[in-house]
Amino acid sequence: MSFSKNDYKLLSERRYELGSIRKGYNMRTLHVDVGTRQAAEKPVSELMKRKFVGGKGFGLKLLWDATKPTTRWDSPENEIVIAMGPICGNTNYPGSGKSLVVSISPMTDVPIDSNVGGYFGPYLKFSGFDALELQGRSDREVIVFIDGNEGLVQVFESPDSIPADTHLLAEELTRAFAASSDPAELQAVAVVSAGRGADRSPMGLLNFSLYDKRRAGIRVKQAGRGGIGTVLRDKKIRALVCRFKGVGQNLNDAAEPALVQRLGLKLHREIVKNDDQQCKMRRQGTAHLMEVMNDYDLLPTKNHKYGQDPRGPEVASWVWEKLLSQNLPDGCWYGCTLACAHSVDRFELETGPYKGQKVCVDGPEYETAAGCGPNLYVYDTRGILEINFYCDTYGIDTISFGTTMSFLMECWELGILDAGRTDGIDLSWGNWKGAIQVLHDLAEGKRFGVLACKGVKFLADHFAKEYGADPQLMKDIALHGKGLEQSEYISKESLAQQGGYYLTNKGPQHDEAWLIFMDMVNNRIPSFEQKAEALHYFPMFRTWFGLQGLCKLPWNDIEPADNAKHAEPNKVPEHVANYRELYTAITGESLSPEELILQSERVYNFQRAFNVRQGHGRRAEDYPPYRAMGPVLEDEYEARAERYDKQMKEKIGIDPAGKSVREKVAITREFRIRQYDSLIDAVFKRRGWTSDGCPTPEHLRGIGMDLPEVIAVAEARIAGEA
Repeated sequence: MSFSKNDYKLLSERRYELGSIRKGYNMRTLHVDVGTRQAAEKPVSELMKRKFVGGKGFGLKLLWDATKPTTRWDSPENEIVIAMGPICGNTNYPGSGKSLVVSISPMTDVPIDSNVGGYFGPYLKFSGFDALELQGRSDREVIVFIDGNEGLVQVFESPDSIPADTHLLAEELTRAFAASSDPAELQAVAVVSAGRGADRSPMGLLNFSLYDKRRAGIRVKQAGRGGIGTVLRDKKIRALVCRFKGVGQNLNDAAEPALVQRLGLKLHREIVKNDDQQCKMRRQGTAHLMEVMNDYDLLPTKNHKYGQDPRGPEVASWVWEKLLSQNLPDGCWYGCTLACAHSVDRFELETGPYKGQKVCVDGPEYETAAGCGPNLYVYDTRGILEINFYCDTYGIDTISFGTTMSFLMECWELGILDAGRTDGIDLSWGNWKGAIQVLHDLAEGKRFGVLACKGVKFLADHFAKEYGADPQLMKDIALHGKGLEQSEYISKESLAQQGGYYLTNKGPQHDEAWLIFMDMVNNRIPSFEQKAEALHYFPMFRTWFGLQGLCKLPWNDIEPADNAKHAEPNKVPEHVANYRELYTAITGESLSPEELILQSERVYNFQRAFNVRQGHGRRAEDYPPYRAMGPVLEDEYEARAERYDKQMKEKIGIDPAGKSVREKVAITREFRIRQYDSLIDAVFKRRGWTSDGCPTPEHLRGIGMDLPEVIAVAEARIAGEA
């Protein structure tokens, strides 16, 4: 059944003056309380702009102001904040269409931030707002509509018969809220939604749509991490819809539009010239990493137990390249020549409610291909694509799902699970149809599907309590930090990458620091102090993308041909200079290299203080499960015995000769935990935090995050430590 906007019951309406952007900012935000169905504008102060910049910074500040230390993910006052940044929305510089979504996470109980492409964020910005706050809990299913051409915010009751799954819902709403069926009008509508899996699992994601004229249909990009889709469904928001027609070259009102154009043209040329010789993003997307990770023993295999397998080439980049549609404009925002947002078109499904239908599968990204592929010991590309599609349409994070399923499959191998406990589902390694049956059962609300998708932190405790599993083993092999499942790189051979995953504010997500090659392969940061410096610079620099509304891929997945000549090639210095110029060209404000890092450092430390305010942010929460640090089981050690024995002799100073494998596992474990402790000490010192992980008031003042309420949180915590 198809609907038009006129078929929906209007619950509330508010008109607003359109206004205009000035040098990247609207200087106002939109607040919608779905409980009272009231919408209101809020001004952005110069202080907020200076301290928090935009994007992730605005999201965290608005969330802080809206919540209390007692607020939990399902409290009505918890918010979902979608925010952009001053650079977001420009159509000249590749990768300028990112939104940042912030909420208190049902997985970690602290603020989570997730970046996402698609058209909703830029359209929201052009509609007149630097951020959207969603608060309250509705008493019925609602659709929030923002018309950026008419200056209108409306809340509708969602019809009972409207489809819940994203690939149908986004298509339906795009056509219902477009001014006509003309492709240009359809392209003017963007939808945010979560599928029915997010109703029953803490790992629910948000899908951000874009209408693809070439494919004559909807595509979606995901704000995947931390369960924000679950928060959306708890608030009974069926979807958000934004309409804006009239995207142009300088809607950001850049201070120097000609410079924005020149910088963009420079990078466009570099991409066209160099991409085929470097990462092949325009043909393979992030799946280009598959064989690289397998070759370097970094591709998660069987729940991160191993890092490579002889079957690796079966899911290598060249395999995906043949499946991905080519010669189509696959960017997730206008003007991105890198165009890495690939898809597999007319993919015929083999399972589930849409069996036999041909669909568009967005991706797979590397994280999905790895986490739902070799990590489950699945080397069938059709199986990976089927999991990818159903995760997206049901609204489930593929990273959390892949890491959780690999944990379940290892528990099956260990005899902790059997068909009686899984409701008859076979979870043997490589059985992708068993894995996807779990997903279908979740969507239907069946017992084991709902249980399985509660995430590895819950499952590790549950299996120990209910099934008599060894509690320490469960803790060791459940790959999560703070409750968030680890993303898909083997970290056990790189101490710096362990820090890059677990010394984060939100949990082990790869968007803060990817230091494996610097540390493990190239040995560029051998000392604790050098690792700590890298774990300062790279998280701060990557945070900056989230403040501005930028994608990080054009920074280092395409490089100048002579990048290797620089003393610090991992930073891609020429591109860093480009970003500083781009910021100045749009905002009119100069930006030194030091101030770029300071912009991020203020927000990063604010987020840590936010964790502290919520009763978290302690050193004990920053340790990895041991599987992320080293070999847990004897056969895991033996798979790399030559390497580990050599390390024992040269690094630990113990001769492994004559020792049993069990003894060697224990010696290695003790050493690696000591090493990680030393890393924490070095990193916390470099970040200006106490040994228990709280930013000091002196450091907060020194970087300009001197808001009284933030200082008070730090002082109270440190007083409690004394």
